Amino acid sequence: MTTTGATDREPDDRPPDSLAGPTSVSRDASQGAASTAAPAPGAGRPAAPAAPATVPAPTAAARPLLLRAASVSEVWTFLILAGLVVFFTLAAPRTFFTTYDLTQIAVNAAIYLVLGVGMTFVVITAGIDLSIGSVLVLAAVAAGEYNIHHGGADAGWWTVAVCALIALGVGAAWGALQGLVVATGKVPPLIVTLGGLGAALGIAELATGGQDPADAAAAHLQNSLGYGKLLGIPWLVILAAVVTLAFGLLLGTTRFGTHTFAIGSNPAASRRAGVAVGRHLVKVYALMGLLAGLGAVMWLASYGTTSIAGHSTDNLRVITAVVLGGTSLFGGRGSVLGTVIGVFIPAVLTTGLIVIGVQQYWQDVAVGVVLVAAVHLDQMRRRTRERT
Repeated sequence: MTTTGATDREPDDRPPDSLAGPTSVSRDASQGAASTAAPAPGAGRPAAPAAPATVPAPTAAARPLLLRAASVSEVWTFLILAGLVVFFTLAAPRTFFTTYDLTQIAVNAAIYLVLGVGMTFVVITAGIDLSIGSVLVLAAVAAGEYNIHHGGADAGWWTVAVCALIALGVGAAWGALQGLVVATGKVPPLIVTLGGLGAALGIAELATGGQDPADAAAAHLQNSLGYGKLLGIPWLVILAAVVTLAFGLLLGTTRFGTHTFAIGSNPAASRRAGVAVGRHLVKVYALMGLLAGLGAVMWLASYGTTSIAGHSTDNLRVITAVVLGGTSLFGGRGSVLGTVIGVFIPAVLTTGLIVIGVQQYWQDVAVGVVLVAAVHLDQMRRRTRERT
């Protein structure tokens, strides 16, 4: 698994898609940005170098959105998800696929979906972030400590708002710091975020003595975002859906998304095209941290505690979901739609195993096997593209 950041390599042949579907920066866009005019035949001296081209802003693709969404990766991932649903429905026809089960699956997947959206951006740049669980804990502890000293469980809406801003700010700042080290220190993202994983968790444990503080979440936060519903749909699910849609559009229809794909496909060509690669990487990792902070707010709302020891495998679950969704660990390809499908596979698997009476710990075994298989398939697709 390549985790050493964006490296110079041949970009993909297809232009970036919109909201969904595996996407990549076109070969013409990244190579043409780096090209110079060749000497004219028979000329005594070479022609003057052509002005560097800029990475074009995304435009509306000729194909309809649904056709662009229905790429091979997403189709196969969706078929796996559908197969799991059918299997568990047949195995437990009266207890699985009920309204209650669907609601619980969506609620359980909401936080991981928010984290997965951020991870999609990071992995598309050929990076990785192993620290997301610890950053979530650190942001939750920072917000929780403020809440404890400003009313605790009885804190008002003003305190709730400040706590949310603290969590978002802590997450974004930590992510930006990691991105800065990756971009300027030329340290591989794997090492930077592995160090960030330990450092963020250590700071959280120092602040709390290693114990989950009481009254870390206000009753207002839990009764609204945590347990509240709109037209029967939990607010957690609605928030996750809004975040997914917003950042899916950011990835698929804006210059920010185009630069993200370009850096993952060929950072050297992107740099010659005028893209501030280092600055963009800082923004991408800050975005990941921001969404980890939002995940902290959602966790506090849902469970009312920081769960310091409960996020050690968040990175595995989220990276697995992103890779299952078709995002390439080698960078330059990925989609938010694929991540959505990838997040729901382990969520359905966990609920289904519980319903049919199988220990849910088998889920960890299944997720590990599926992650290795997904990376292997990604390598095979990459080799196939390189040969064609």
